[in-house]
Amino acid sequence: MNLTISGHHLEVTPALREYVLTKLDRVTRHFDQVVDVNVLLTVEKLKEKERRQKAEVNLHVKGKDIYVESAHHDLYAAIDELMDKLDRQVCRHKDRVQDHHHPSPKRQSLGELQ
Repeated sequence: MNLTISGHHLEVTPALREYVLTKLDRVTRHFDQVVDVNVLLTVEKLKEKERRQKAEVNLHVKGKDIYVESAHHDLYAAIDELMDKLDRQVCRHKDRVQDHHHPSPKRQSLGELQ
């Protein structure tokens, strides 16, 4: 799994990097076919009252790209919200990929007769 964590108007500290890695463990525990992960942490330089901190992730899994973004006043809260959204998206993708089709009883009985 290739992992890229970058910051825009922000220096990615080792504490931030470790926090993102621990949160990403939950996603990779559910779905192990993750190929590439790009995380972008951004601080938008607006007025003091409206200062937002945004986290976005672009996750490349086998057969699909999943993009999720989240904004909050606190960067750690934005990362938490982002990972919750990403976890739901990955679980939904995993359910779609799994084969839910069962052979019909009619086809099974035909196979036994031959």
